[in-house]
Amino acid sequence: MPKLIRITTVPLSLKLLLKHQLRYMAESGYEVLAVAADGKEWTDVMRSEQRIDQAIVPFTRKITPLADVYCLWLLYKLFRQHRPDIVHTHTPKAGLLGMLAAWAARVPHRVHTLAGMPLLSRKRFQRSLLLFAEKTTYRLAHEVWPNAHSLKEFILREKLTEEKKISIIGNGSSNGVDLEHFNRGNLQENHLVAATMRISPSENDFLFLAVGRLVRDKGIGDLVEAFVQSKIVNRSKLVLLGDFEQGLNPLDRKTMNQIADHPKIVHVPWSDHVAHYLALSDVLVHASHREGFPNVLLEAGAMCCPVICSDIEGNLELVSHKKTALVFPTGQVKALQEALEYAFVKRVQMQDFAENLYKKVVDGFDRKFLHASMLHAYNRMLHRK
Repeated sequence: MPKLIRITTVPLSLKLLLKHQLRYMAESGYEVLAVAADGKEWTDVMRSEQRIDQAIVPFTRKITPLADVYCLWLLYKLFRQHRPDIVHTHTPKAGLLGMLAAWAARVPHRVHTLAGMPLLSRKRFQRSLLLFAEKTTYRLAHEVWPNAHSLKEFILREKLTEEKKISIIGNGSSNGVDLEHFNRGNLQENHLVAATMRISPSENDFLFLAVGRLVRDKGIGDLVEAFVQSKIVNRSKLVLLGDFEQGLNPLDRKTMNQIADHPKIVHVPWSDHVAHYLALSDVLVHASHREGFPNVLLEAGAMCCPVICSDIEGNLELVSHKKTALVFPTGQVKALQEALEYAFVKRVQMQDFAENLYKKVVDGFDRKFLHASMLHAYNRMLHRK
């Protein structure tokens, strides 16, 4: 049985971004070992993925040279012990250290997936450092799998690696979307009731929803400001579903105060019941400044929830302005404000966009299709049928 090691920096990525992917590979004849830092999400990962093993490596999400060298040594020992056929990494830190250790341990097949470029929002020195790290990762990998065509184009434009190394699995995205889970017909009533109680909407509130980490790069500051300034603020609510990360990519104090104090803004800490919040919402707003292929747009599409999003390249791979979503220029608060007001008034048109997006998601991004495409890629490497 071939051995596959999958590595992410934190277990949250295994839980949310790669859900059921490792289990599928185990059920398809691979011996699977998942590697990440310690964290409470491991319990959910092992319950969800079932027939896999785990290993803890104390990765950090910041630049920590001494800790990083220690993690590199642990990975090298792990690979020498397990002798994997494939090492497949995700996220920048796990990618760099994982590919270095796999190269040193002479792992025969090394794959790195990238789902975004944090360096795009960094200052000059940090950007140069991160660009060098990305280039090193790709040089050591045998194959590089960007989850979006725009990321592939960025890699080629910056000459980070040769084109023959690059493949996009399926139609893009890291994991597709679970069309059984994100299905209005399969929602549990008790979770809908719980979500409604968390939001506490009045009878006529128009609900805007944002899903994901509450950080600057996700455009949360832009969204909060646009909502507060909008003409419809008293007839709507903004629901922010996600956790703050003030240590890595902090929101400014003004935005934090607005979230805490404004009567029409509701913060809900991260919940695994995203589908239920999408079902209750009138519009999903994704104002991100950078993204690979946005999972939340796939989820909104599967739930037939209308979408407002920024015009970053990752978003535009899935949606088109006034065809499948309402698109606004990234970072422009006034334009976002106008988009919120448009969605409030033009509800029929927004629902038409949502139905078009639903068809596109169902036809091209079913999670089962992506899993099968990835399995085919693994089998190709190992010359398995």
